[in-house]
Amino acid sequence: MASFGQWLRPALTVPKTSWSAGESNWKVSPKTFLVLFLGLWLFGTGEALLIDASLGQSPWTVLADGLAKTLGMTIGQTTFLTSVVVLLLWIPLKRKPGLGTVMNILVIAVAIDVMIPILPSPENVVAQSIQVLLGILLTGIASALYITCNVGPGPRDGLMTGLNEKTGVRVGRVRTGIEVVVLTIGWLLGGVVGIGTLLFALLIGQSVAIAFGLVERISPQTS
Repeated sequence: MASFGQWLRPALTVPKTSWSAGESNWKVSPKTFLVLFLGLWLFGTGEALLIDASLGQSPWTVLADGLAKTLGMTIGQTTFLTSVVVLLLWIPLKRKPGLGTVMNILVIAVAIDVMIPILPSPENVVAQSIQVLLGILLTGIASALYITCNVGPGPRDGLMTGLNEKTGVRVGRVRTGIEVVVLTIGWLLGGVVGIGTLLFALLIGQSVAIAFGLVERISPQTS
């Protein structure tokens, strides 16, 4: 039986699981679709936990905020703009969009709107910090679930997995590097940064990598 430490050993790359789809990014089994939807909904819930904690947004929201202030646009418009730019970065990495890419945009947005009024909004800094950590943990687990469906990751996760495959750098380190760069640019442009933002940037990479290892051991792909 694997020890607790072995269960928490991070994966070095994106694993294949029993729910991973085949070659097509658009044809999925009911099991794959269910895990995909669950992962995306949990991701939106993790984001909502961070928002309700009021200690700082995720780095990509900081970037959108900074761009909105610089360009005189809304955060929604700059979020769309950054998504388009990130998708363009897929081209040299030879990544292709799929069902997961489309659902990433739709399901996460709905989940955030639904969960924000349901989740608590603590005022005590200890409770706020715990909620931030729970949000980061949930976001990592959610990312591992929907990315391993193999039906096309979201724009930002496609960049992460593409760089991992292209460079051979560990997936956790790639994710952390991306988040730190995005956070820095957003902050320089005037985006609001808090302790929750810094914790997210520093911990999300390892959270995703550990979650990849967990799903690989819980439900490995059989041939």
